Formats: sequence, structure tokens, C-alpha cells
Amino acid sequence: MKRIGLLGGSFDPVHVAHIALARSALQALDLAEVQLIPAANPWQRAALHATAQQRRDMLELAIDGHPGLAVNPIEIDRGGATYTIDTLRALPQDARYVWLLGADQLANFCTWRDWQDIARQVDLAVATRPGTALSAPPALAEHLRSLGRDLQELPFSPMPVSASQIRQRLAQGESTEGLLDPAVTAYIAAHHLYR
Repeated sequence: MKRIGLLGGSFDPVHVAHIALARSALQALDLAEVQLIPAANPWQRAALHATAQQRRDMLELAIDGHPGLAVNPIEIDRGGATYTIDTLRALPQDARYVWLLGADQLANFCTWRDWQDIARQVDLAVATRPGTALSAPPALAEHLRSLGRDLQELPFSPMPVSASQIRQRLAQGESTEGLLDPAVTAYIAAHHLYR
């Protein structure tokens, strides 16, 4: 069975660390593909700034020229509140899936809807983020032990880049050079986003 990485997120906007993480996972975890899944309406976050279509467009621009990366619009197409478990249940069952997440997301993994089912259905691969220790919450660690599974550590040099920082810089008219793919920067300017 082929192994496919899944990287979910708001991607508001997609930035260089998202793409670097996806590329790192592709190689380090020997994946057939990494699918980036833009959320329709993430329930644990504030309202998004760009529309679903704009975020999808920016993702398509950002992965251009990166073989093995693809955009999966399953959550946008479904609409409504975005829950990871619903997405996993809707995916084709002809692959083994690896859910990619940062250590910050790992810390609140047990607040996700049906998190035990998520851990049963996919392997979890965790990339470290600045200032966050890589250790599973006790409930998740216990659950993984009962499944005979381990967290997979994704070797990734942390990049101190965040979408909120980028939006703030754009709102203040500051440069985002080196933080965004140039095609994404051009798209943001053309559509007057994050002003």
C-alpha cells in the first residue's frame, strides 16, 4: 500500500515553512505523495482572512514545481465546520495515510473530535516547532501504546515563520521577502489581500 502524507491547515496564506515541511516529509518518511488540505472552516480558529478559493489558488501556486506535492480540496468541497475525522473517513481507502503535524498541534491533539479514531486510522508524524517540546499528551501516548503504535518524528529544521506574522507584515506594508513564494506574493498583491 502506498503511503500518503496529509498536511492540513488554514494556509492563510501558505508560506515557505508549509512547503518545506511537506517536502521534508515526502523524503524523510518515504511517501508517495504529500497532499496539502486547506480547511474550509476550522472550528478551533478565528475567522479566516482569505476565501477558500483564494487559499486554494495560493496553494496551487506554492506547490508548482514541487513534484510529489498536491492540493486536496476535500474539506473546501465539503464546506462547513472542518473536522479531521470527517476528512479521513471520506478519503479513498487504497493508501496508508500519515497525518503531519507540528509539535504545537500535538499538544492539543486530544481536543480534536474523535481523536482516538484519528490515531487509529493514520500514522502520526510530528515536526518540531520553535519553543515546543516533542512529547505526546499522556492520553495520546497511552492510546498509541494500546494500538502498538509510535509517534513518528519528522526531522525538520524549525523555521520561525507564521501566517499571522506574515498577515501583520502585509497589513503594515512591510516586506515578506523570503517568507512567501514569489507567485503567492504576486497573487496577494493582485487580490489586495491582508491589507
